[in-house]
Amino acid sequence: MCRAETVAARGYGQRVLEEMRIRGLGVIDDAVLELAPGLTVVTGETGAGKTMVVQGLTLLFGGRADAGRVRPGAAKAVVEGRLAIDPDHPAAARATDAGGELDEGTLLLSRSVAADGRSRAHVGGRSVPVGVLAELGEELLAVHGQSDQQRLLQPIRQRAALDRFAGTDVLDKRERFAGLWARWRDVRATLQQLEAEAAQRAREADLLRLGLAEVEATAPLSGEGHHLAIEIERLANADDLRTAAATAQQALTGDETGEATDALQLLTAARRTLEGATGHDPGLATLAARAKEAALLTADLAQELASYAAGIDADPRRLEVAQDRLAALTALVRRHATEDVDGVLAWAAGANDRLLELDGTGDTVLALAAEDAKLEKELGTLAAALTKDREQAATRFGTAVTAELVELAMPHAVVTAVVSQRPSLDGLQVGDSRVAAGADGVDDVELLLIPHPGAPARPLHKGASGGELSRVMLAVEVVFAGSDGVPVMVFDEVDAGVGGKAAVEVGKRLARLAKSHQVIVVTHLPQVAAFADQHLHVVKADDGSITRSGIVSLDDASRVAELSRMLAGLDSGLARGHAEELLAAAAEAKGR
Repeated sequence: MCRAETVAARGYGQRVLEEMRIRGLGVIDDAVLELAPGLTVVTGETGAGKTMVVQGLTLLFGGRADAGRVRPGAAKAVVEGRLAIDPDHPAAARATDAGGELDEGTLLLSRSVAADGRSRAHVGGRSVPVGVLAELGEELLAVHGQSDQQRLLQPIRQRAALDRFAGTDVLDKRERFAGLWARWRDVRATLQQLEAEAAQRAREADLLRLGLAEVEATAPLSGEGHHLAIEIERLANADDLRTAAATAQQALTGDETGEATDALQLLTAARRTLEGATGHDPGLATLAARAKEAALLTADLAQELASYAAGIDADPRRLEVAQDRLAALTALVRRHATEDVDGVLAWAAGANDRLLELDGTGDTVLALAAEDAKLEKELGTLAAALTKDREQAATRFGTAVTAELVELAMPHAVVTAVVSQRPSLDGLQVGDSRVAAGADGVDDVELLLIPHPGAPARPLHKGASGGELSRVMLAVEVVFAGSDGVPVMVFDEVDAGVGGKAAVEVGKRLARLAKSHQVIVVTHLPQVAAFADQHLHVVKADDGSITRSGIVSLDDASRVAELSRMLAGLDSGLARGHAEELLAAAAEAKGR
């Protein structure tokens, strides 16, 4: 479902702006507008302050603050609004992101402008930058006036609205294009990075291979350095070790002459003496057994010392080999900045993995290049189809808007939607050309106006006067029928320069637009005001020194009186009859 359809289905445009209060703005001292769904018209005498309603809306949604608009004698101008927003609407998400709170689908906005020019904004009870109000306005409000910036004058908005006008097929193609384009952009960026780093990867791989070759040539074993250090120490002190073992062995068992008393003889004598005395005290048998055990242990120790002494290797050649091997291992450890040989082996394992990864990058580059070419071809085909559909929609749109302008007293004006592309050397290949691409395709869309035969086609805001531009934008909005997805539309003096039948046609189109939007119109024509679902009247009071205005909502009888004033400048029986006829004709037209 496209966004315009979503707006209609969820009713965003039925009643978004529920209430607005204006204080200290221009001639308005303090006024509250209770706004209804559908079409609301604002009327009043010249100078009463009708335009302040539009100014208030513009301020509330982030428009430029002008201290000159602050009512004389007032410290500041304040505009407050209460909005009904579906929690799923993008504006609700933006308000929440800014720290504001929604209360059961209601959002409160506030904007103040001090007499010294300082401006403050609040969203959902939280102070925010004024830019947040402007961002909410992008989602919620379109102001069409003689001096206000127009949403649909922005090319990106024109393209989006044209796509929605074109229908679901174009929207589906655009969505597919956006997905493919995002993937193509990522693939191309990765590919460019890999290609740019190719030389660096080659140098890294060469260094890894050199290091691995050195490790492979040395062929270290886990713990080898520790074992070599022990062996070298033993070989270097072989004579001392042999002498120590022999001396200890002689102390235990005696020398070959048998002249000296040794430990084993003494232990044997002690055992015999104890065993001989056990008859006098049985407890002495335990000590005799221990003496026997000590003699046996001494004999075993002496035998092991003899074996150790006999096994001592004093080979100078082996010592030299061991020292050379340890030196090679030490150099290897130092070059790889590790603590020991085990650290070198760990580095080698990681280096092998990294080398496999680097060697596999070539295959990755080939695969990415193939995917890049495939995606670009698909995107080029889809972009061409999207351009063709947009051009067809642009033709239908231009014809429809031009037909609307005939009924709005601009019979010679022609509106066209021009679909074009911008060349780009590093852009997307579409047909025989490379053009700039984005998530929405390769097309720029611009609405152009030919105000009269012989005039050049120019952008809307350059090809029409203020009053004409309002009517052109009304025709555009009616044809788009809410395709830009903005739920609240404001038209200021859209009927400037028209009257009679053309004014009735303006009213009809505003009423038609109000079926899917909340439409607020400032008008001076009774033919337009007759189509209102709600009629607000700006009342001016003058006490001789201060002029102030208030706003009242008119009932049926009051509407007749106001239309009479607008028709004839006074409330007369003839004017009332004409006013009643206008209301009846408008009601009939709206019913149809």
